[in-house]
Amino acid sequence: MGDDFSRYVSAEFHYLYHDGHPFLEAPGVKADIQGQSHALTGDLLFHFNAARHRWRPYVAGGAGAKEYVIAGPEPFPQPAPQIAALTTNDVWKTVFSVGGGVKFRPRSHLLLRAGFRDYLTTFPRTQILPAPHNTARGIFQQFTPLFGASYTF
Repeated sequence: MGDDFSRYVSAEFHYLYHDGHPFLEAPGVKADIQGQSHALTGDLLFHFNAARHRWRPYVAGGAGAKEYVIAGPEPFPQPAPQIAALTTNDVWKTVFSVGGGVKFRPRSHLLLRAGFRDYLTTFPRTQILPAPHNTARGIFQQFTPLFGASYTF
């Protein structure tokens, strides 16, 4: 859902589902938990061509919230308890999205688009729980290609 509120800038609201499984891996062992994530973001798109052009490349950036959801049981035994443990805690994180793409209007009211986004959150420490005296920090990135077709009014 979006709105072109000027010739070169538009705003969009996105929902994105990612299927993925938190996992731990150490030499000789790997385990995961069933899970997925749901991201809700508001983005600004800065177009290089005005709204009347058929081809509109753009860069985008925005922020929102992302929920990491666990849908399965913890592994037993834990694969690397000296490093970290996988837990069944769901967690909400602030998410930032950056990317770009191109919109193409082959005919009136039809819009095709291709883009690429990177969704960035902090490390979900309540799902991948560090062992005592270990730390967990950093940035999670989810590189996501996006394709779409829309009918506009």
